[in-house]
Amino acid sequence: MSILATSAWHGKIHTDSWTAGAGGVIDVVEPATGLVLGAVGAADRADALAAATRAAAAQQAWAQTKPEERAAVLRRAGMLFEDHAKEIQGWIIRETGGIEAKAALETHIAANECFEAAALPAHPAGEVLTSNENRWSFARRRAAGVVSVISPFNFPLILSIRSVAPALALGNAVLLKPDPRTSVSGGVSIMRIFELAGLPAGVLQLLPGGADVGQALVEAPEVRIISFTGSTAAGRKVGETAGRLLKRAHLELGGNNALIVLPGADIELAASAGAFGSFMHQGQICMTTGRHLVHESLLEEYIDRLSAKARALPVGDPHTGSVALGPIIDERQRDNIDRLVRAAKDAGARIAAGGNYEGLFYQPTVLTELTPDNPAWTEEIFGPVAPVLGFSTVDEAVELANASEYGLSVGVLGEVGLAMEVADRMISGKVHINEQTVSDEANSPFGGMGASGTGSRFGGAGANIEAFTETQWLTMRPGIAGYPF
Repeated sequence: MSILATSAWHGKIHTDSWTAGAGGVIDVVEPATGLVLGAVGAADRADALAAATRAAAAQQAWAQTKPEERAAVLRRAGMLFEDHAKEIQGWIIRETGGIEAKAALETHIAANECFEAAALPAHPAGEVLTSNENRWSFARRRAAGVVSVISPFNFPLILSIRSVAPALALGNAVLLKPDPRTSVSGGVSIMRIFELAGLPAGVLQLLPGGADVGQALVEAPEVRIISFTGSTAAGRKVGETAGRLLKRAHLELGGNNALIVLPGADIELAASAGAFGSFMHQGQICMTTGRHLVHESLLEEYIDRLSAKARALPVGDPHTGSVALGPIIDERQRDNIDRLVRAAKDAGARIAAGGNYEGLFYQPTVLTELTPDNPAWTEEIFGPVAPVLGFSTVDEAVELANASEYGLSVGVLGEVGLAMEVADRMISGKVHINEQTVSDEANSPFGGMGASGTGSRFGGAGANIEAFTETQWLTMRPGIAGYPF
């Protein structure tokens, strides 16, 4: 059975059912070929505001649904992601330009996010507090209400479902706005899965659209929490609006992540880790290795090996061939990558490999002879570019790694004792010893510091419960208390 046959969703959004959006339609374009694969419906601001009202009404009954029934919906969703993985992967490959392994990772994690979320309804809902009064005192967790989820194009399924699943499991209603470029992978697939899993109408609604829809999903009075994943610039605007309206905004933003190669590290394994960290999914990952810090004793050999790997990686259409890198998502993103590579060269960097493109296919690129103020070093490139800089002491490496406004992910390669000392000095939401910077698991907290966001707001029971519930103080006496008035 096909769950993504276009006849079900072509030209439609999903509120209580599949229906036309007032914003028209958005073409689904394959970046590798430019082919139009279909069209999703586009919501407008009025659609979004009406959806928020509808969600608030549906949420009341959903929050009162027995925990085991909510858990069952999440378990069924996880199994459906497994059952229909190949079909969903096909759309991920064609819509995002990701290779097959990347698409398989997305469906695997999507299933796991649902399975992990299925445990949340049975999680303890609070704690018993001590009290100096003759009463029972509790702190209990309650569903927040309506949650808006705004997700990006790069890993659209994972970066939507990691908020959708726990928010639903904890009794909230969700308004989902995927990136317009990847609304099937990051929206339609999730909507169809939860339809089949038996989620009540109105509890999850799909609202593809532009910035006006995103703004409405932040401003709608019924929305209490916004879960936003995207650029730091856009995240600042979401956070500013949410702050003014006294709403909680969980922001997972950009990164310029450092990979530190310590003296004595295995150079071949280090270069392999560095290549994966910088070139996986064309570098279009918030956790991409954007800065390679290599001890001076290994620097030249590391550059040679990393450059050789870059030149050997096949680039092409992942739907029709076996490649390591697919296309950049669109011309705007490709041009920004190339602008930074050219600016790096103009500032004195040397292009050791790559540095060119054909269509949307950008060659894996290695930049050397950098200074810490080079734009390729200070800015998030979000493309398959590996800037490499040497260091002489561990203190220098730590200082260079921390000298960034971003603080999402750091990898440290080398002798474990020294790596542990370095890890303790990192200002970063995640630190991986003897791994590169790209890693994610459904049961692990995920988030960044500084310009990378507002901390670990996704993953694991603790972070998810904190993210998608409110804490209420409840007291109870055996009889009405006496008062002096």
